[in-house]
Amino acid sequence: MDRHNWDQQNYGTGFHDGAYQRKTSKRAVTDYGSSMVRWMRNRQPRYKGAPKVELERPSPSYIAQMMPPTAKPHHPADAIPAKHLHSSLNKARHAVNVVRWTPEGRRLLTGSYSGEFTLWNGTAFNFETIMQAHDVAIRSATYSHNEDWLLSACNDGVIKYWQPNFNNVKAIQAHTDPIRGISFSPNDAKFVTASDDATLKIFDFSGGVEESTLTGHQWDAKTVDWHPTKGLLVSGSKDHQVKLWDPRTGRCLTTLHGHKNTLTKTLFEPSRGQLLATCGRDQVARVFDLRMMRDICLLRGHEKEVSTLTWHPFHTCLLSTGGNDGSIFHYLLNEPNTPANTTTSIPPYDSADPKNAPAQTIYPAHRLQHAHDMPVWSLDWHPLGHILASGSNDRVTRFWTRARPGETDCFNDRWHIGGEAAEMLGTWDRRNGKRSMREEEEMEIEDEADGLVDQTMPSRNQATLPGLPGLTLPSANASTDNSSAPIRNGLPAPNNNLPPPPMIPPPGGIPGIDPAKFAELLASGKFPPPPPPGIHAQGFPPPPPLPPNFDFSKFPPGLFPPPIPIPPPPSQEPSPGGLPGLNDNPGGGGGGGSVRRRGPLPSQQESLKMEQQKGKYRPVR
Repeated sequence: MDRHNWDQQNYGTGFHDGAYQRKTSKRAVTDYGSSMVRWMRNRQPRYKGAPKVELERPSPSYIAQMMPPTAKPHHPADAIPAKHLHSSLNKARHAVNVVRWTPEGRRLLTGSYSGEFTLWNGTAFNFETIMQAHDVAIRSATYSHNEDWLLSACNDGVIKYWQPNFNNVKAIQAHTDPIRGISFSPNDAKFVTASDDATLKIFDFSGGVEESTLTGHQWDAKTVDWHPTKGLLVSGSKDHQVKLWDPRTGRCLTTLHGHKNTLTKTLFEPSRGQLLATCGRDQVARVFDLRMMRDICLLRGHEKEVSTLTWHPFHTCLLSTGGNDGSIFHYLLNEPNTPANTTTSIPPYDSADPKNAPAQTIYPAHRLQHAHDMPVWSLDWHPLGHILASGSNDRVTRFWTRARPGETDCFNDRWHIGGEAAEMLGTWDRRNGKRSMREEEEMEIEDEADGLVDQTMPSRNQATLPGLPGLTLPSANASTDNSSAPIRNGLPAPNNNLPPPPMIPPPGGIPGIDPAKFAELLASGKFPPPPPPGIHAQGFPPPPPLPPNFDFSKFPPGLFPPPIPIPPPPSQEPSPGGLPGLNDNPGGGGGGGSVRRRGPLPSQQESLKMEQQKGKYRPVR
């Protein structure tokens, strides 16, 4: 039977082995393993020049020869993410305010307006887990340089400490107003925050104690960043000013003027630290040279406010920006890309008077005009520099990557020229696009449901040991073979036929029995087990009762064992599979299963009720 018929027979009807199954669509997967292995095999020191491998050419046969961006330090254009990979969205949709790749690059962390953390797989881009991190909207998050800690900040001015396994170990009230930015120092000993109360605060990380408050902005502080190698801070405010600070003394070193509206992002270049990028609501992004303390590049092209920007982790001249109209532009600082009928400007470095020369105007090297439907709030590069993640107010997280050799259709898709134009060119089908989007949404819902399934627990009608989940009580018909005992939580089930512990005879022997015969029984291993409490075996006289006022403190500790309390008689008949007094069904419902599912998160349930009150999500699809 050929593959098509097999799929049609098993999935087309919706039933397979007596159970309903929905036809699953193909999921895009980006595997960088072969490219990294090829680069590690052929790389050599830079003083020896580029490795002697065949260059990539625009042909599908050269896909196997693709190299990672770090292998091409002089070809930043090859790292421009022009191709759409995947769109990920939660079951309960909320605006995505923060996107951050985990330090090892295996997952993407997103922070939403509802205060939730969501983890997406970094290779298949499917849902992994979700958790309620804050009670209100998450505004900023950053990883430490040693990759051991994560800090997140929210609208309530609360900062939370997270371990890599997302265990919340600490929470501090840093501000009373929303925190808009947070950044670690180069040695991770301190961190700085920017808030709507127009102040910057420096905290000691280990103690969570405020060390100093930096004042000087006349309006809300919208962004802050710590230099990757130096004791230098930069902040942007609603007062249109960019300020550089000394974190040791708290003094403002200088103020950079150039923007004519609110600053939205300030970011040092992470590789060398010589450049500073800023953007604002004046539709312009600027690049400052810290050695000259002036702007050297003026990035134009946006028709709306520039809401965020990010540097490439390896290429110092590749800068990506996101706009309020949902567009994402990529700039190459060494290529002006001047449009036709426009005068090309020269960089200040090449002018006769670099200090007073005007800044060079640079236009986008690549435009994703329709990347999102609403403002782009956050951008972040994968640590390897081959995937760009974007979070938007349209409640969607999207992944972008570079085009493979020979691919040209990706430049004429709906993300570049819009849905109507792409439909006219035949590069996008509206009906199939909606269907694939619906299938991806259903797959994300299924992944989210699978991710919320708790570990397998014992059945409700099966008695367990109190305080030890997964260990069942021994029954009369227990198996005598311990090797076949079931294993739960990594421990074998208790065996009821284990030999009793040996008894230690008292120093003077046991009255009523020959000491030689007693020693022979101990050596043979046929000594009878101890009798139950309250029943004395033949030949063992009961111990004499102690006086009522017997003082145990006069004797050495440990001589007399502690008294064993006798439980009261049960008030009900013991059930076949349990003990009297234990409620086998704590939920009160009938029946029981072996799988326990978590209930919906409070925020999801409340948001679903609010949407249902509006008349949405009522009919079952």
